[in-house]
Amino acid sequence: MGCIFCKIIEGAIPSEKVLENEHVIVIKDINPVAPVHVLVIPKIKGRHIKYVLDLEEGDEQLVMEIHKAIKEVAVLTGIDKDGFRVINNCGKYGGQSVDHLHYHVIGGKNLGAGLI
Repeated sequence: MGCIFCKIIEGAIPSEKVLENEHVIVIKDINPVAPVHVLVIPKIKGRHIKYVLDLEEGDEQLVMEIHKAIKEVAVLTGIDKDGFRVINNCGKYGGQSVDHLHYHVIGGKNLGAGLI
């Protein structure tokens, strides 16, 4: 499979890991828009989920693990104190550039109320 995130999960492509467990890998974004900008990428065995619309009934545990990782990485990086943004781009018009479900966690500066 040609998915860059699948290759990162497999260890075929190096990345700067912030957190990893059996459910997710969290890596630093290579083009950060803030002092803290990480990607929470679920490890999905036997299935490739392109985006949030592909989640199905029965994926509740996966969604919970993603949110647990978001919380853990926010505390780990210190952005839990002042706030942060969680973004999931969905499809071409939503700005998704890698067709593998993932979430951006962004913080470390005042992001304001507008879109980034």
